[in-house]
Amino acid sequence: MQIIDNIHAFFWQSTTANNCNTYLLSGPTPILIDPGHLRLFDYVRQGLDELGLALTDIGLVLCTHAHPDHIEAVQLFKQSGVPVAVHETEWEMIEGMKNQISAMGIDLEAMAPDFFLREGELTVEGVELAVFHTPGHSPGSTCLYLPEEKALFTGDLVFKDGLGRTDLPGGSGEQLKKSILRMASLDTDWLLPGHGNHLEGKNDIQRNFAALEQFYFAYV
Repeated sequence: MQIIDNIHAFFWQSTTANNCNTYLLSGPTPILIDPGHLRLFDYVRQGLDELGLALTDIGLVLCTHAHPDHIEAVQLFKQSGVPVAVHETEWEMIEGMKNQISAMGIDLEAMAPDFFLREGELTVEGVELAVFHTPGHSPGSTCLYLPEEKALFTGDLVFKDGLGRTDLPGGSGEQLKKSILRMASLDTDWLLPGHGNHLEGKNDIQRNFAALEQFYFAYV
């Protein structure tokens, strides 16, 4: 689905298997955000095929965090020589869980990032992204923001009518709330979450943030 001229979304619709939404930023160096589970990647591959893109055409893969439903399929891109990035704090957490990850049948080394995301600006051949460290769902979760398009990729920080869980390793309700309030202050026309439907328009997005604070924060 084309969101705007340079953003395509591959929304995960299945109700029988957990996976994330994947986003493509088109340009001289196409950027893929959160490729999802390895075994469920075919729906993204099909979408890329329809756009005339092979895996080797992708210039960079960015992961909002390192839970398997967001990051596992990066190994396909690494095999194709495409660089992958995630926040350093996130990768440190995952490395500390190496035994648990291996027990799930996931090859941690095959997903190792080529560089780490850090708070600040990231420019890739004319595409300007702001990287925000937004812990809470996980220690190294990040949100990615396109200032020109006013598009915010929230990973599992916040969704339409919901927020990220904090009961997984490294989760923190207090950090999650601080991160949500921080992202609510941005000038956002497009809220593009890691799961579920997206939100369009400043008013609807601000209403969503306000409702989360009003109805959910007391229980986090």
